[in-house]
Amino acid sequence: MPVSLTAATASGLCAFIDASPSPFHVCATVAAELAANGFTPLAEAQAWEGVGGKHYVVRGGSLIAWADFDAAPADPFRVVGAHTDSPNLRVKQHPDLATAGWQLVGLEPYGGAWLNSWLDRELGISGRLSVRDGARMSDVLVRVDEPILRVPQLAIHLSEDRRGVTLDPQRHVNAIWGIGDSPASFLDFVAERAGVDGADVLGWELMTHDLAPSTLVGRDNDLVSAPRLDNQGTCYAGLQAFLAAVDEPGAATPVLVMFDHEEVGSQSDRGAQSDLLPAVLERIVLARGGGRADYLAALAGSVVASGDMAHATHPNYPDRHEPAHRIEVGGGPVLKVNQNLRYATDAAGAGAFALACAQAGVPLQRYVHRADLPCGSTIGPMTAARTGMSTVDIGAPQLAMHSCRELMGAADVPAYAAALAAFLTPAALD
Repeated sequence: MPVSLTAATASGLCAFIDASPSPFHVCATVAAELAANGFTPLAEAQAWEGVGGKHYVVRGGSLIAWADFDAAPADPFRVVGAHTDSPNLRVKQHPDLATAGWQLVGLEPYGGAWLNSWLDRELGISGRLSVRDGARMSDVLVRVDEPILRVPQLAIHLSEDRRGVTLDPQRHVNAIWGIGDSPASFLDFVAERAGVDGADVLGWELMTHDLAPSTLVGRDNDLVSAPRLDNQGTCYAGLQAFLAAVDEPGAATPVLVMFDHEEVGSQSDRGAQSDLLPAVLERIVLARGGGRADYLAALAGSVVASGDMAHATHPNYPDRHEPAHRIEVGGGPVLKVNQNLRYATDAAGAGAFALACAQAGVPLQRYVHRADLPCGSTIGPMTAARTGMSTVDIGAPQLAMHSCRELMGAADVPAYAAALAAFLTPAALD
């Protein structure tokens, strides 16, 4: 499948990211695109017997979509996986503070946020509220794209060491949002912006986001500067690949899954360690008229591409990289291998993705982390363990991972999507 047969573009990625400041908004953005392409939502609480065609399920900040046409019960799956969450600063349960004449909002880091990158930026708020609705509860998405929050840096004249300030995640990341000695109600402010009564808000998951828009930068506009490339770069490329694969079905059922909570270990009701993916795949097999044995047979023939972003070789820190594994921005998708299984790639999974890149006509790069540095992980190992499916960890190269603002190559966006589309549409499975 040539690169041009997917709709993925660098400007499209920028628009996707700007529309999706939280995992819940990622799911809403993806769901809207799926609905526009003929997909219908299913509720996990409803029966799925005899349900075929194009569907998706949303569980909180996670989503899974598939296209199932005339498949036999034990036919295998091809799965592209991603995660919807990114490191950021999130609102505490008692956020209202006042110190030294400043009104503050109490924040705490989520995931491995690179804290210094969040200082001195105009920040908005997004997420969801759980709201009383008569005798029931309902979820309300909220997004405040106003410069209401700012985490100020300490003046250099007050620093003990002018080479930099060590940030304490408890004391140094609270955001200023006003002046005064009495704390104002941040929750009432957010509720008003969401169009609900603050007294009806029963729970919330609220997080900050950088208000500067995603954009193309560089001399030739060949770079993407954006927040949340890790891992919305994969969410966008995976969605475009999935939509292309649905139009050109191959020898396996294409599936797109996007998990929340990867940045904090995935151990939640909707993370990669949850039952979301295996439960949905089994229900697809049952809806085909199959049974447990068919489900297990389908998994045995299935392959997962666990997509996350990858470290490009940093020009200012080349010594921080494995010298024999240089990764270039604009050099194509990255196959990630770790002998201690921080990545799930094995020979079979590597072969499946290498073949997909060859079929898509895009180059493939191979990444190994320095053996003397701790290696990050992905949804790959836990997805492999939960399902038994052959798994490969892959990504697109970027700089400044976990920063408030990240950088990748514009040409890598369509190349990444094309490789994933080819992976989803294998001509034959051995």
